[in-house]
Amino acid sequence: MLAGQRYLPVAVFAGGAAALSLELTAARLLQPFFGSSNLIWANVIGLTLIYLTLGAYLGGRVADRRPERCLPARLLLWAGLTLMPVPLLARPLLLWSVSAFSSYSAGVFVGSLFGVLALFSAPLILLGMVTPVALRLSLREVRAAGSTAGNLSALATLGSIAGTFLPVLVLIPLVGTRLTLALVALVLVVLGAVGVRQRRAWLAVVLALALMAAIRLGLAIRPPFCQGCEALYETESRYNYIQVARANTGPQRSPQLRLILNEGQAIHSVYNTRYGATRDPVDLITGGPWDFFHVAPYLYRDRHPDEVDSLLLIGAAAGTIPKQFLAWYGWDARVDAVEIDPVIVEVGRRFFAMDDPPAPNYRIIVADGRVFLRQARSTYDLIGVDAYQQPYIPFHLTTREFFSEARARLTARGVVVVNAGREGTDERLARALASTMRSVFPQVFLLDVPAGGNVLLIGVNQPVGDGVAHFRANARRMRGSILGWLMDQALAQPAQRSLREWTARDAAAYRPFTDDWAPVEALIDRMIVQAVQAARDRRP
Repeated sequence: MLAGQRYLPVAVFAGGAAALSLELTAARLLQPFFGSSNLIWANVIGLTLIYLTLGAYLGGRVADRRPERCLPARLLLWAGLTLMPVPLLARPLLLWSVSAFSSYSAGVFVGSLFGVLALFSAPLILLGMVTPVALRLSLREVRAAGSTAGNLSALATLGSIAGTFLPVLVLIPLVGTRLTLALVALVLVVLGAVGVRQRRAWLAVVLALALMAAIRLGLAIRPPFCQGCEALYETESRYNYIQVARANTGPQRSPQLRLILNEGQAIHSVYNTRYGATRDPVDLITGGPWDFFHVAPYLYRDRHPDEVDSLLLIGAAAGTIPKQFLAWYGWDARVDAVEIDPVIVEVGRRFFAMDDPPAPNYRIIVADGRVFLRQARSTYDLIGVDAYQQPYIPFHLTTREFFSEARARLTARGVVVVNAGREGTDERLARALASTMRSVFPQVFLLDVPAGGNVLLIGVNQPVGDGVAHFRANARRMRGSILGWLMDQALAQPAQRSLREWTARDAAAYRPFTDDWAPVEALIDRMIVQAVQAARDRRP
């Protein structure tokens, strides 16, 4: 019988590979809706280990009671069958989770998270049973038990290694998350059908192929998060779930393209398509935080636009800020735009006219922003950091060491600008980041974006004195220009939201983040929980 001694190593290897594939793919399935924080990873890994532990316990009990040769094959077959509904059932649960962000419903958030993870319980428990069953069937004599157990354990580990790298490096970037799950299900049911050698088992293979076809021909994973938007394109990369959406909210109601990543809690790039026809720099104004990066240098006294001619942007996304900088400061300006995700760069070139019109000193660099910063040799008048993907942000771009590296790459009158978010009136994240920056820069200023919940944090390379007064004076001198208009918009806000300095006394209440200690995710988790509680208290 095929499901004999020669089949057992195959089953053990496949079980280990499938289990790790499901763990990593489950995390990727959740990321567009829940982010990729340590909290999410802890739940995915913890529940996976619980399911596999339960499977190992049950597998040992079943193997002693029914040591049948075809049992490993049946386990693989049933694991594949129970995995098949996951890509389809996960969709409504994940869509349900979107409403949790807009309604601040902790119950919906937690329920959808654990609902999706529960879908993986049956296949993982069944896969956890494979190795103890195979061990029971492989034992011939006690004196060989150690080597037999060691060999099977090694095979399971090798399978786990394959299941770790194959989905992340090959399958998910190539075919997407849901199709990866369907492929794993297909492999399991094929191996199971081969092992049990029953004609009806091949019906499961037909079902798995039908599932793959349904997913391949299916609609978008979820509608765009932004209200009134039409989804144009979606794809997955090694780093992100990516959507392009269109909304008729640009100048004169012209179409505006928006880049939306992962859980959709922020728009990462905007392009007013009208600009492609008019070439009018005014048409690049978005009303969002990107516009106000460009006015940060005017905290210095008597600053003129001719003095600002270089930009390094960490987190370029689809190129909103670089295009604005070139149009507003001159197409011969030097711009290095760093984006870690090459697929986002491809999307930017395809939909957001990232290279149009071409500029002689504009470079788009695919790299981790901090790695590029550490290796850079040029200096810049403006270094922008727009790589924080709300609600969770990369901690290594929030630390004192990172800001020290950024300051070292500034010109004499250069500035570092960081785009930070807040939850309603909760500015703890922005204040913690400003305090960290204050431990590096001689002065730090906060500028609330007029529309939206963003705060720009500006660190200056040398003391400016009364930076707010200098900013007002520069704005008066530059009236009639795009930059002058934006500066007036920044100043025309209530006193508590207007441009202001973050002093050493303000910073004393916060411990600066370092590479060794940066509890960014824990801080944001507390902000979300308190926002949920506040919304619940406001309800009648």
